[in-house]
Amino acid sequence: MCPIVPIVVKKNSKQKAHTQMNNLDNIVSQFNTEGWVQRIEPLGSGHINDSYLVITHPDTAQDYVLQRINHHIFTNVPELISNILRVTNHINAKLQHQPGDFNGFEITRLIRTNEGTYYFHSQDGNYWRMYTHIRNSQSYDIVGTKNMAFEGGKAFGLFQHLASDMDASSLYEILPGFHNIAIRLATFRSIVSEDPAGRVKQAREEIAFIEARCAEMHTIVQLGEQGLIPLHVTHNDTKFNNILFNPGMKAISVVDLDTVMPGYVLFDFGDAIRTGASTGKEDEADLSRINIDLALFKAYSRGYLAMAHNFLNDTETRHLVFSAKFMTYIIGLRFLTDHLNGDHYFKTYFPGHNLQRARAQFRLLQCMEHHYAEMQEIIHAITYQKH
Repeated sequence: MCPIVPIVVKKNSKQKAHTQMNNLDNIVSQFNTEGWVQRIEPLGSGHINDSYLVITHPDTAQDYVLQRINHHIFTNVPELISNILRVTNHINAKLQHQPGDFNGFEITRLIRTNEGTYYFHSQDGNYWRMYTHIRNSQSYDIVGTKNMAFEGGKAFGLFQHLASDMDASSLYEILPGFHNIAIRLATFRSIVSEDPAGRVKQAREEIAFIEARCAEMHTIVQLGEQGLIPLHVTHNDTKFNNILFNPGMKAISVVDLDTVMPGYVLFDFGDAIRTGASTGKEDEADLSRINIDLALFKAYSRGYLAMAHNFLNDTETRHLVFSAKFMTYIIGLRFLTDHLNGDHYFKTYFPGHNLQRARAQFRLLQCMEHHYAEMQEIIHAITYQKH
């Protein structure tokens, strides 16, 4: 283990208190890293975990991403780490044996602690892990060009392709019922009935929006139960900002693997469209700015199907557009549920943040409904060209 030099931490007032509490320099020293630590910077805009970029010296040494795992949500950390190791080891083995086939695509690796494990349990009860950092990489919350959308589709399609020969049953279901609409609706209705935060009255319109569309939202689970679509190893959190780009705007990695587990590929495609083809932010307050960008949808779909068409069956392909509606609905449902329950799951940055997020999702869903036939025609045309 190389010695650690004093750390400079860039932070805002909220992060300052959190950083002092968790003593980041001590946390970093628990991992088997290269070089000397120059500084640590807050990283990313995730809703669940706290992430930091660990920058090392000399320049030839590896940089790292340090994360505090939210063990209140991911309650079984050993199973979580096991899933990530299985998938990253499987994909990295393929990338190593066929490097020329994947155009510089890579998956970050977990770093061992000094004790030989892949996570550190600190005295204050928190769990920490460390990944390799891909230098000169960047993530984006908003898709700016059709090329970005195309590259993003290729990245998630390639991730699924590389994991498509894994036995999905070898992974733990780290968040049981994560995209199970029956469970989500039951939880939602229970919270509406109990109204623990006294917020139901102000959200009557949003509650009615959920109930008006609930029947068709059981489609994907029903297809699975009928054996028409198989379980795969899926990412389950395919927000566009979980793709890393190089300076040439080529997608080179997929990150944030906490929710990797058995699932339906439709979940991944739908969530990617929800974030990758929307004209507004996930929490956009001005609903007039939100629409589904059909050009971005087409570009993403072309990239995705270029990588994924060989392992998708016809039923999966026919339901790709529906999956975008479904994932927008269920994420909006989750935001609204958390708002009504008092904001216990997602990080919020101002009062009513989760309600604003839910309204943005519901507006996007309305736009998808309006353009549904056009989206289906796009998928059909791409699929026909592939065959």
